[in-house]
Amino acid sequence: MSDVVRPGPLRWFWYALGGGLPARHRTWVLHDTTTRTWAVRHVVRALVQMAVPVLVLLLLVPGPFWIRGMAALGGVVLGLIFSLAYMPETTEHRLVKAGYPGGTGVRAHEVAQRERQEAESVRRRSAAAKRARRYRERHGG
Repeated sequence: MSDVVRPGPLRWFWYALGGGLPARHRTWVLHDTTTRTWAVRHVVRALVQMAVPVLVLLLLVPGPFWIRGMAALGGVVLGLIFSLAYMPETTEHRLVKAGYPGGTGVRAHEVAQRERQEAESVRRRSAAAKRARRYRERHGG
């Protein structure tokens, strides 16, 4: 796997708005959409996408500020609901746009989930063995 080349702020902003990145950022797109914090990253991108219309609403639409603020808040809440509902599809589309085959993100998330479950299983077995050892030491077993 080649080095992960993070895009600069302007390219990241373009990427957050749904634009594509040059091929040299391909591995970063894979990292961005499959890392442990991929869901948080998705929500941040969604909030960046919503920031533009919210700012237009707050700054340019006439009327009392509290009404504009409530309209903006309602729009952000609805936008986040839709964004979360289509999170796997959206991140998968970003990967396909970066040149990865369809299903790459889903497979990466499944592998990561399996690894987390295995690590949790090892941790629980170790804790159970430690408790059993302590019990045997205390009760002469």
